[in-house]
Amino acid sequence: MIDGVENERWAEGKSRNSSGGTMAISMTGTRGERQPRDLHETNLGWKVSRARCEMRYFDAVWRGEIPVRNLFLAERRTAHFAGTLFLPMKILVADKISSKGVAHLRQQPGFEVVEAYGSSPEKMLTLVKDVHAIAVRSETKITREIIAAAPLLKVVGRAGVGVDNVDVEAATERGVVVMNTPSGNTIATAELTFTHILCGARPVPQASASMSAGKWDRKSFSGVELFRKTLGIVGLGRIGGEVAKRAQAFGMRVLAYDPYLAPSRAKAMQVEAVSLEELLPQCDFITVHMPLTDDTKYMIGAAAFEKMKKGVRIFNCARGGIIEETALVAALKSGKVAAAGLDVYEGEPLAADSELRKLPNVVLTPHLGASTAEAQDAVGVEVAEQIADVLAGGVIRNAVNMPSIDAAALKVLAPYLDLGTKLGALVQQIAPAQISELRITYWGKVTELDANSVTRAIQRGYLRRISGEEVNFVNAPFFFKRLGVGVEVTKSNSESDYAGLIQVTAVTPDGGIH
Repeated sequence: MIDGVENERWAEGKSRNSSGGTMAISMTGTRGERQPRDLHETNLGWKVSRARCEMRYFDAVWRGEIPVRNLFLAERRTAHFAGTLFLPMKILVADKISSKGVAHLRQQPGFEVVEAYGSSPEKMLTLVKDVHAIAVRSETKITREIIAAAPLLKVVGRAGVGVDNVDVEAATERGVVVMNTPSGNTIATAELTFTHILCGARPVPQASASMSAGKWDRKSFSGVELFRKTLGIVGLGRIGGEVAKRAQAFGMRVLAYDPYLAPSRAKAMQVEAVSLEELLPQCDFITVHMPLTDDTKYMIGAAAFEKMKKGVRIFNCARGGIIEETALVAALKSGKVAAAGLDVYEGEPLAADSELRKLPNVVLTPHLGASTAEAQDAVGVEVAEQIADVLAGGVIRNAVNMPSIDAAALKVLAPYLDLGTKLGALVQQIAPAQISELRITYWGKVTELDANSVTRAIQRGYLRRISGEEVNFVNAPFFFKRLGVGVEVTKSNSESDYAGLIQVTAVTPDGGIH
């Protein structure tokens, strides 16, 4: 229960009745007084704004004033008792997602869904003033300005993989969860990749264009077989793995470069794990499936092309910028690269005068990776379910700026999250105001759990009295960084007198330990 202003009291409601995301707030006055029937009944002093009600309750949960176990409820619950005000949470669907996804949100009790496709940035600033969640694809840009204009915003859901159109840093600073849907378009993208591989081996699009022009030219469109050729996959995640399966079905030898690939997974998938330096000169076909980061930008550039065998065929249906386009054009013109297939580009849409459009040995598609009916339905429903779970106090899945915790893991973690918050708060009170580092050490059973989540709970607890209501699980690490306080986390395998132990130490600039 949260004490409100003067005689108002705000209580979290609990019931066995299942519901969607309704936020239940109970107002109780002095014992014996009649409860108001209407939010706007003012003769007894019950005039309360919707935004104030929503923020007082939801932010209290988000900040941890209500126990952690209620922040990520595995079941959705709604208060169902006299005097309860049911205040719907607003979800803005800014880009067109699957109608099944929108329908799922509308079916959840307590959600108000607003569809506003193609809104200008100026219009978005107006629309987001009272929204709790935003669903987007790739068209709408969720900028720092939009996030700042949305004081109630708790989650941004991206129906798709990339979050380039969301200012993740600004969202994290404000404590807003950013989620994507990485699995929904896996098969669609893998199949498109293999379509490009087939078109690179057999120039079907070029032959079709020739036929459409009234020609019958068999000699100009000779190709090669995939059977017994070597395919190099740069990045063996979900999509890369599906491409590997299809390549093996065609009788190809598969090499894979992935710095995070466990030898056991490579063996299970019957692929040869190699370094990038080993992969480039051996492959007849190369496809990239990496995210675009500082490390992967222009990973395939002029130097990489020099190491490839003459006549290699290369494909990118992952992210534009992994292959350096100017280097690719040069390699295509020189004959080093026999054919290429691209679905993504350094700048989108691809410029009308791009050199890539003029080359006969390139197949280009306009970012169609997820453009199948099945994938559209899958990512739309997936992002809707994830948003509904977060707003209803459920588990968080596929978050890009905080750990994702499923229901099973949460059941085990919940006591440690509560303990972490309390430990952080205690250390903050006994340590000096200025510290240089927070050292967190785990022993025993707790080392087998998700230490990242527990660490965030400790950070949040430490910051509660310093940074106030803004701090939550999402932005606690950002606040530590802004304060210039380092965090050192150690999982110790040394013996302890306890089955599980967490030690939190504050270190001052002069080396003092608290």
